[in-house]
Amino acid sequence: MLTFFTAQPGKSMPTKSVDNAIMTITAVADYLKVTERTIYRLAGAKKIPSFKVGGSWRFSKADIDEWIKKQSIEGLDGMQTGAGQSKKSAEQGDK
Repeated sequence: MLTFFTAQPGKSMPTKSVDNAIMTITAVADYLKVTERTIYRLAGAKKIPSFKVGGSWRFSKADIDEWIKKQSIEGLDGMQTGAGQSKKSAEQGDK
């Protein structure tokens, strides 16, 4: 017997399993277009969201996507700060 579930009004369907995927070092390296060594280094330094299962690194795709957004925002903030500092340095040199 097959049972079908339908969404009830006001209730959302579960998110895609891809969004909740757990990724390996290789998968994250491919996803970010970097080497596996880079991912090992970032994970070991706790600079990328990760956890270990039986001694092997694992990564939540949702956490990686959020980390990417955060890195992008921090990069933009750094560029704005850097530009402001350069301008400030130039102004001080004129005095």
